[in-house]
Amino acid sequence: MIIERLVVGMLQCNCHVVGCEDTKAGIVIDPGGDAPVILDRVEELGLSIKYIVNTHGHIDHIAANRPVKEATGAMIAVHRDDAQWLISDQGGFARTLGVLSPGPPADILLEEGDEITFGEVSLQVIHTPGHSLGGISLVGDGLVFCGDTLFAMGVGRVDLPGGSWETLMDSIKTRLFTMPDETTVYTGHGPPTTVGHEKRSNPWFS
Repeated sequence: MIIERLVVGMLQCNCHVVGCEDTKAGIVIDPGGDAPVILDRVEELGLSIKYIVNTHGHIDHIAANRPVKEATGAMIAVHRDDAQWLISDQGGFARTLGVLSPGPPADILLEEGDEITFGEVSLQVIHTPGHSLGGISLVGDGLVFCGDTLFAMGVGRVDLPGGSWETLMDSIKTRLFTMPDETTVYTGHGPPTTVGHEKRSNPWFS
């Protein structure tokens, strides 16, 4: 599997370009800005982007949905509970980031248990709310893309609409921390980590 982490936008969101090595089919997870950077890397990798997957609907993770979709023809997928954010102005937050909002609506409304398949790669959708109502994680072989649910030595904020500390903790403990310790965690901001490291050392849990 091809995995490229690009740090994009004013809020330094991790955009992950993920591809099938054999077929060169790919997806873009959380294009949070800097569309030219994302598209240049997609071209360098020779990928054909099938889906844009938003782990949640906050503007710093969806800001480049429109230009990436227009350039690639990819379908936008997001959990149904966060779909409204894609077509919302998101107020001053979007304007502060210089984002033309609202963006295009979702083409696919995701649910728990859905699969995102591109080439010979499949990622399973699990619902991990808490940072937002419709937060999701994408689970593959030995890895998970978790958006802003869990960070290296941190957790997602819960002071935005739809946030809940109790729900976030439940998502982390019952969905992410039940994965094998060696599972690589690709986060929405900051460096990747592992499930085992966060269980042992994250100050919110240790």
